[in-house]
Amino acid sequence: MEQGVIDVGSLAGGIDLQATVESGQSYLWNREDGEMYQRDGATGGGAWYWTTIQRDGSPAVIRVRQRDGVLEWESTVDAETALRRLLRLDDDLDAIRATAPDDDVVQSAYETFWGMRLVQDPPFGALISFICSAQMRVARIHSMQQALRDAFGEEIEFGGRTYNAYPTPSALAETTEERLRDLGLGYRAPYVQRTAEMVATGEAHPEEAVGLSYEDARESLTRFVGVGDKVADCVLLFSLDYLEAVPLDTWIRTTIEEYYPECERGNYADTSRAIRAALGGEYAGYTQTYLFHYLRTGSNEE
Repeated sequence: MEQGVIDVGSLAGGIDLQATVESGQSYLWNREDGEMYQRDGATGGGAWYWTTIQRDGSPAVIRVRQRDGVLEWESTVDAETALRRLLRLDDDLDAIRATAPDDDVVQSAYETFWGMRLVQDPPFGALISFICSAQMRVARIHSMQQALRDAFGEEIEFGGRTYNAYPTPSALAETTEERLRDLGLGYRAPYVQRTAEMVATGEAHPEEAVGLSYEDARESLTRFVGVGDKVADCVLLFSLDYLEAVPLDTWIRTTIEEYYPECERGNYADTSRAIRAALGGEYAGYTQTYLFHYLRTGSNEE
């Protein structure tokens, strides 16, 4: 077993691990106690969380918790570098916040969940999980991903427990729409199966968007079945390092209606450009994520 600690005080802006992984931006992390996404306004807890990555063609487990001013991690591999990437620990939160608009709702969101970072999930898992996100509550999206792990993921023995890796593209490509429907994916089942097939056969990869201009990258991702502009923006923001992306989901459209009505332009592309500018441009996706978590949990009504 590999182990280590990361001093929270060494991170620019610190970290709130619970807010980071339970804020609706990732469905690829899990709580050891099984209570993921069961608390609104989740922040500041010390639970163990785990996820899996691929390392040299084999799956690996990473466990992490926050306590006593450190992030404490355990893994089947030396995982500090991976953990820094997955939780974006090298981002300077103070500098990012400085780019956000100085209005009440934004600043309240930052104050309430300060230390929340964006995730950088593996691209395939991010792509599939956000295809599953349409018209679903965050807890249900998360449970779908766990069902996929249990049904199709390789087992990993670690620390006296058995974990399941996130399924490979081939594993999901080789299953059937009926089997995916049985797992509760509903109408999303054929989207997941066909998208996995596209990746498994080399027809398309989400990483091909990297390096393109932001809007071209979004267009690249819409090649996948079940991926429209909003899902594409989620993958860009929470996996592919496009921190300016602002997914126009229900909560952000509500934010636009209530706080930034001048940004509503009648179509996705133009509204996206306007709200990205209003939320600070380069790091608009960070501010969007704070707003999403703040409004979704009702913290602004406390």
